Parts: sequence; structure tokens; C-alpha cells
Amino acid sequence: MADLIRPEVLAPAGDRERLNAAVLFGADAVYVGGKEFGMRSSPMNFSLDELKQAVEYAHQNGVRVYLTCNTVPTNDEMDRLPQYLQDAAACGIDALIVADMGVMMTAKRVVPDLELHMSTQVGIVNYVTARELHQMGAKRVVLARELSFDDIRRIRDKVPESLEIECFVHGAMCMSFSGRCLLSHYMVGRDANRGECAQPCRWGYHLMEEKRPNEFYPVYEDENGSYILNAKDLCMIEHIDKLADAGINSFKIEGRAKSAYYVAVVTNAYRNAVDSYLRDPRHFQLEAWIEEETRKVSHREYSSGFYFGAPENGQCYKNGGYVRSYDVVATVDECRDGRMYITQRNRFFAGDELEVLMPKAGFVPFVAREIFNEFDEPMQSACHAMQKLYIPTHKIFPPGSILRKLK
Repeated sequence: MADLIRPEVLAPAGDRERLNAAVLFGADAVYVGGKEFGMRSSPMNFSLDELKQAVEYAHQNGVRVYLTCNTVPTNDEMDRLPQYLQDAAACGIDALIVADMGVMMTAKRVVPDLELHMSTQVGIVNYVTARELHQMGAKRVVLARELSFDDIRRIRDKVPESLEIECFVHGAMCMSFSGRCLLSHYMVGRDANRGECAQPCRWGYHLMEEKRPNEFYPVYEDENGSYILNAKDLCMIEHIDKLADAGINSFKIEGRAKSAYYVAVVTNAYRNAVDSYLRDPRHFQLEAWIEEETRKVSHREYSSGFYFGAPENGQCYKNGGYVRSYDVVATVDECRDGRMYITQRNRFFAGDELEVLMPKAGFVPFVAREIFNEFDEPMQSACHAMQKLYIPTHKIFPPGSILRKLK
């Protein structure tokens, strides 16, 4: 769209380490979860004190913070909701992401000044729903992942300009419509709609004929069974211009349960891609290294989801695992006096060929010719997690840069 100025890069932040990575590597906004009411049930989520500190840090760096409140609450939980919302608002968050009408109306009543973003869990697929939600008080709608570019453009054309549109552009895809899956709850008693999904869609399955118990037949010609429900990951890094032209205000990266390295690398890739687009929207062409960055994190095979229509090859039939080609070996604390001071993360050796990924920039090759510990003793290998080390070099890399190694 001609009047779209700057698409927002929205990154996941499952805990403080991941939030720091998102902020450092270029997110415009982050979405986080509290200890209740979020779609990721994990001890990593933020307590109120942690949330307040996280918001302060993010705001100091010009980054907005959205709190997920997108489960389907029970009666007992609804009794606790008003106080929770007031406490969360007092932490300074910029918006609530909600999926339940009761939560939405409660938020309007008890925290009326807080922005409301309607979660993809709502299943918004048409302009009438989006428009009605806007009239009810929604500032933003996160559209269902099953929409094409044509669908999104039509919604954009028929809703007020003041209603923001957010879409997922990268990360895991759910086999069920807008994440409304009952499979996990049915099979293992873990409710996906309450943030506890066990991801049974990633498991291998066989076919068994009822009169031949314990004789299993692969549904697909593979000795490991068939991953018939296992969706490929979404990756739209090559289509930034099309996303913006469709009128999408916010580009959402999935992955609050992913590692800090994943958050840093993928956020950095989309930051650079969006900045490249903004420099010359009419002639956008993604640099090869940016696309390659999305393949240097743990991921399943990629697809473009439903953006170009129903995917013809959107499932992973071979296995349910991930492609992983790089390991993080260290992060940079500072560079001074001819030394790169680092914190070790995974084992590496003197003489290893590494890459250094810099925040909001690209990577450079780097050879760790020598490694020393904090007592100035040379080391042939760095093999103790979180150990403080240094590497002699006159190159300067920003704090937070990531050293990684091809597996």
C-alpha cells in the first residue's frame, strides 16, 4: 500500500534473555507472556516484577511490549482476571493480545486505555469480523494464518485505516485452523488452547487394520511411518514487498519457546530485510545472505504457507525433526585493547573457523587462532559453558554479537 510507511518487526520473547536478543537485534516490538492467561505454558514466562523490568528495558530502547492474554479462561480464572490486567497495565505494557470476548470486554472496563490486539486464535478471515472488532475497541487484528494475499488485501481495503493488521511471517505452522487444535488435549490431556500443546501433529503415525492388531502399516512409504499432520515452517523473508503491499502493518515472528539464538538471528534477518525494502520499495530485492540467515537456525523445511493460496507441498512427510546446521559457541561481551572478551556457550577449538553475527547487521568470517581464559592461560578448546574467555584480535565487534560454528 502506498501509505504504508514502516512495517513493524514483531519478535517473540519467552524470557528476559530472549527479550534482550530481540531488542538488540532489531525488533520494533516484542510479545511476551505472563504467568497466567498466555498461550505458552512455561516457567520461562514473566512474573509481574520481571515484566516491569522488561518493559523498562524495552522502552529505553524504543521497543514496544505486547502481553499475550489469549487463552480461553475458565470461570475461576475469570475471577482473577481483572486484578491481573490492572497489575499488567501498571507494568507499562503497550497492548494486550486477547482471543476471548469476555477477556476483551473485561480489559475495556478495567484497563480502558490499553491497546487491544485480537489474537490469531480468534480466527479472523473476513473484513466484516475485523471491522466489528475494531468498532468494539480493537486497535489491531492478527489475521488467521490460512489467508492469501488476495484475502488480506480485500480486508485491508474494507476496514478503517486506523485498524492495524498483523500477520505471521515466520515460524512454526499449526495443522489446525488458527491454532484451534484439540488433538493434544484428546491424546495426552494437555490443552493447546491453554498453552500446553504437546505437538502430537509432529509425531509419526502408522495405519493398523482392526483384525490384525499390532501389525502396523506405514501410511506413506517410509519405514518410520508417516508425519501426515506435520506442517512445514513458514518463511516469508523473500516476500517483504508483497507483505507490505498487502497492507500488513506488523510482521510477526513465531517462537516464544525458541532459543535466544533463534530469536536473535531471525529478528536480525527480518530487520535487515525490512530496512532494505524501505530504502527502495519499488526495486526491493533480498540480498542472498539475509535469506541464508533464516537457514542458520534450527527449523523444519520452509514453505510460504497460504499466502499464495492453498499450499501444494506444505507438509513434512520424511520426519518430525529439525534442520540444524550451526551451533552458537560464544557471545561477545566487549572488545578492547586488542582482545575480544566472550562468554562461552558451546565447545569450540583454537583455530576454528567461525562467523560473527552483529546486531542489526550481517556476519563476518572469523578465525579464533588463540583462546585464553581469564587468567591469561592459553586454551586449546573452550569446553565449559558460560566460561569467560578472550580471543586476541584488533577487530571490533559490538557487545551481544554472536560467534557461531558450522556443525
